[in-house]
Amino acid sequence: MLHGLAGSASSWREFGPLADSGCELWAADLPWRGEGFGGWAQRHDASGWVLDAVAAVPGGPDVVIAHSFSANMMLTLLAQHAVPAVRAAVFVAPFYRPAVEDFDWQTISYYLNNFHEILLEGIKVRANSRVRPDVQLDMALKVRERVGPCGWTRFFDAYLQTPTLSLDDVTIPCLVVGGDQDPASFPADSLLLAAALPRAEVHVLPGSGHFPMVQHPREFAGLVNSFLSIGVPG
Repeated sequence: MLHGLAGSASSWREFGPLADSGCELWAADLPWRGEGFGGWAQRHDASGWVLDAVAAVPGGPDVVIAHSFSANMMLTLLAQHAVPAVRAAVFVAPFYRPAVEDFDWQTISYYLNNFHEILLEGIKVRANSRVRPDVQLDMALKVRERVGPCGWTRFFDAYLQTPTLSLDDVTIPCLVVGGDQDPASFPADSLLLAAALPRAEVHVLPGSGHFPMVQHPREFAGLVNSFLSIGVPG
């Protein structure tokens, strides 16, 4: 299980107890976790960090569940045939557009100027109810500073590259899960990605934002467990 930008392994805390008991779960803490790890954004090919995490699982994982930025890193690796042992993938709130022309200056402006709002949602789903909204906003702004311009550029560059990925070559079963209230990975991203993958099913959860595994853990776990029992060979 791979968390998104400014997340952590705890992103899967609600899902873990609800996962099929036959699964052995591993969760990576990646360099782009919330508390930050200096220098990761200077490595141009950030997917290498995901490859390292996958390789660290003894015997290699059968299935990778990846959220947000890490979903895009995993998608890149699969399109490059860099992780042949993985038999299925779950993409949670991925970023995808099928054509270069789908990106315009307004797209850049939205993701640049509203980046702290995207980070704020992650804080809101985790914050204690006693944490005031202004404090939550301050936290989001501090996380934005930790990510920095280089980190944001790595995220947006991964998004920009999605039209160039050879998704026809990603022939393993895939599950795509999005949220209809997601302010970052819009429902269309999930639907279009699933349509571009040869063997994919997609579910957009009503009332969910960018963190369906946290906001709707039972529904999310139900989808993943069903996918693992029916859609994954062997």
